This record gives sequence, C-alpha cells and structure tokens, in this order.
Amino acid sequence: MTTSNSPQSYTVGDYLLDRLNEIGIDELFGVPGDYNLHFLDHVIAHENIHWAGSANELNAGYSADGYARIKGIGALLTTYGVGELSATNAIAGSFAEFVPVVHIVGAPAKHIQAEHRRAHHSLGDGNFEHFARIAKEITCCVIDVEAPTASAQIDHALSQVLFHKRPGMIILAADVAASPATPPSTPLVRLEPVSSETAATEFEAELRNFIQGKKVTVLADILVHRDGAADQLRSFLDKTGLPVTTLSWGKSLVDESLTNYVGTYSGSASAEPVRVAVENADALMTIGVQFTDNTTGGFTAKIDNEHRIDLGRSEARIGNRVFAPLSIATSLNITEQVICELHVEAMPFEKFDSNYTPIELTDTPLQQDDLWQLVATHLNASHIVLAEQGTSFFGLSQCRFPQGVTFVGQPLWGSIGYTLPATVGAGLADRNKRPVLFIGDGSAQLTIQELGQMIREDIPAVVILINNDGYTVERAIHGMTASYNTIPAWRWDLALEFFGSDPTNHLVFKATTSQELDFALQTAMEHPGKLVLIEAVTDAQDIPSALDFVSSMG
Repeated sequence: MTTSNSPQSYTVGDYLLDRLNEIGIDELFGVPGDYNLHFLDHVIAHENIHWAGSANELNAGYSADGYARIKGIGALLTTYGVGELSATNAIAGSFAEFVPVVHIVGAPAKHIQAEHRRAHHSLGDGNFEHFARIAKEITCCVIDVEAPTASAQIDHALSQVLFHKRPGMIILAADVAASPATPPSTPLVRLEPVSSETAATEFEAELRNFIQGKKVTVLADILVHRDGAADQLRSFLDKTGLPVTTLSWGKSLVDESLTNYVGTYSGSASAEPVRVAVENADALMTIGVQFTDNTTGGFTAKIDNEHRIDLGRSEARIGNRVFAPLSIATSLNITEQVICELHVEAMPFEKFDSNYTPIELTDTPLQQDDLWQLVATHLNASHIVLAEQGTSFFGLSQCRFPQGVTFVGQPLWGSIGYTLPATVGAGLADRNKRPVLFIGDGSAQLTIQELGQMIREDIPAVVILINNDGYTVERAIHGMTASYNTIPAWRWDLALEFFGSDPTNHLVFKATTSQELDFALQTAMEHPGKLVLIEAVTDAQDIPSALDFVSSMG
C-alpha cells in the first residue's frame, strides 16, 4: 500500500484513501468544507490520489458517476448537511443506474454530536442522523465510522458498493478521520456472486428442453457491463453467431461492426429489421436487460415472456420458471455450452445500417437527423461518447458506432445537465480516450460551471452543444411553443474563455449547416489535444425521429 504519512502518523483517513486507491480510484471529486478540511490535507498528500475538486457538490456526484462508468468505481467528498444533500440527486441517479460510487461525508466531531449541539449545517435540533436516514433510501449502505472499528467498517462499505454496483455512504467525523490507524495488511475482501448447483442443473435441463428447434435472437443491456460480463458476452456471441441487439441504455456494449449485430431495439420506435429480429424470434434471450420507458419507445416493446430466456444479475428465467441463485456469468456459461452443443439456429435477420447512408453536405439549415448521422461518421475507437438525456440521447441511439467507442447516457434517471460533469469524470478515468459530449443548451445551463474543471484538468473534450433555444425534448412532450420551454440566450462562443481557457488551447465553432458542422468536426479531430466547443444550431421545433415517435405516444 502507498500512503501519504509515516506509520507514526497514519490515520483512519489514510486507511480509507489507501483502500480507495487499492480498488482503482485515483481521482477524488468534491467540494471543501470545514468538516472535511483536515482530511483533505491527507488527500492532497497521498501519492496516488489526485484531488480533482468540483464546482459544486451536485456536479461532484455527476463526475464521480461518469468516472465510475469508465473505471468501475468512483468517489466524492462533501461536507455534512449542505454538501451531502446537494449531491443527493446525483447519488440517486447512480443508485437507479447501478453505478458504484463512494460518497464520503465529513461530519462534525463525535463529541459535538454526542452533546447534541446546534452546529452549523445541521437542522439545529441536536439530531445528526436526519441526513443519514435520507441516504439509506438511495444507497446500498450507510456507514458512520467509529474509530475503534474503522478499518472493518470501511472494508465492509467498500465491499458492499463493489458487490451491489450501487452507491454507498461513509460518514467520517472530523475527529475519527484523524484517529490513529494501522495500514491494510491484506487485500480488500471482494464479495462474489453465488450460484446454486441445484439451480444451475435445473436451468440447464429446462434450457435444453426449451430451446430445441427454436430460432434465437439475443437482446443485451447495461447490467452485463455493470456485472463485468461484457467480455464473456462477446465470446458467447463469437462462438454462437446468434444475432444480437441492445437497448440504447447498453449501446456500445456489443461491437456494432459485428456481422451479427442487428441494431438498437427500442420497441415500436425500432427500425423494422431490428423490431422483427427481436419480437418475432422463436426464443428471445435477454441478458442483463431492464426495460424502461425511454429505451422501449414508451413501453411499446412486444415481447412474450413465454418465449423468453432471461439471464439476470442473480437469477435466470425461462418462461415463467425462475432459477436462483444463479449469477449472470454462470447462466451465460451454461447457455453457451447448450447452444453450441445443440447447434441452435439463429433467427434470420436483415442488417440495419443506420448511419451508413451518405449525408449530402449543404448550406441549408442544419436538421437534427442529419446532425446525428454526420457526427457518427467522425467517431472512432479513441472516443468516449456522452449523450445528454434529450434530443442527443434519442438522436445518437439509432446511429451505429465504430468498434471501440464507449457510450454513456442516463436514460433511466434522466437528470438534465448530468453529462457535462460526467465528461470530466470520464475524461479523468481514461486519459487515453477523448470524451465527445453531446448536450443541449438547456441542459448545459444547469451544470456549465464544470467547464472550469475540464479546462483546469486539461481534458481535450469535444463539446457539441445543440443550440435549439431551450428545452426541445420537453417541447416534444408538451408545450411546443410554451414560454416555459424557452431559456435565456447565452453567448456560447465566449464560454471557454470565460471559464479560464487560454484561446491558444481551444477551438470554438458555430455550425448552422451540415457543411459548417462537417468542417468543425473534421478540424476538431485534427486537433486531438485541444478542447473544442461546437455550437450546432437547429430549429427549436426540430427533433430526432426516434424522439418524435416516443412523444407521439403521449
């Protein structure tokens, strides 16, 4: 273990930092506050953890989430009460979308709490447990660390976050953080999924009987990634050759250049070849799938559970039969063996090449559907694509990405403004990949401050800001011309300089036509080390066809 202090001055705070670093965290997001300042001294002294900081606590939570989606786990530090509650929205989003984030809260000293003092940042009633009770609703664990048992409590909390793939809170009182501790002497215990031998045997027997003579399609989604089974899925698809689709939530989980990749399934909003491959299959194998309104065209998926084999995080289902406990890794392994042994047939399908239709570059006003197909042609394996929930997510979900592109979106929680701070987290999680952010002007106004962190941390992102004069995704749902969907007009061309970027280190473009957008994208790709902001202007009432379908469902 690498620590910041000598053994004589080693503290509980140092122990926590060493454990965080051991599980892969080298960036800590957050905001200083008087209850965490002394602990922060240990953070900045640590050899392997960098204090990234954040403009506010909400953004810190979003950044930690974006970091975790790339790195496997993330962390943020806030102060008690005002800080932790500001981060609550982000933590709830991580909980909803199975993102493991460690939320460290610097709290008043234990004697202040024991004496029920009216300390600042509290509700003034001497009760210091209000906010922990709130956190219990949106975390897998809340641990209030005590000095004598600190090491065991910290280890338990981190193990729970890693296992459940959900946020956990560690409350670290100022005096506890400074208490003496002993460095870790053994690796952190990792909890592993459990599979029953009986469940595995019964699942295999039922699968053999069920799948015989059927034509099969695979539908995969985000929980495959969360459970670390993405490589196993790729091997399965390679060996079986079965046609595969994903929901937009799990986009880029599967190499979209594969010959057996069909496209993105989104219920009745799907391209017809994709819809037929999924809904008409004799047997549909769903792996790590959770159906939501935004990923199924407003719950328009027509899937008969009697024809479905579902491989979930801790159980498998065939029709109405449930086999548990059974991990997704175990059930996928059994399924691969059975399919290969029985030579199960693939469901015939017509490949849907969504973004290979050539775009005619013109000097006429830029259209949404042209915008998404055009930008997709400029992406490559060195990119992490982040799509804000709105026209960006719906527009990009139907585009086919090159092999190696990583896609990040938040279609379930759908908190607007999420992706801008998440871009900071993703950019710091993998310095070898360049973030490409797609965000609307309305969403950007919520979290724009994090451009300052992006600049300070020298993240050479490409920010494609869709300026359609307000909340167009809301217009599509209701109030197309309503004043509440219009926002103040900002000078986006001045944003990077305002937030501290040297003009020699960035590029700014405004694109009102496909010709101008193509030029801006080409120039951005020719300067991989620069921060680039492209303001892409579209009409306030122009929406992607996928969103048009969803909004028409009411």
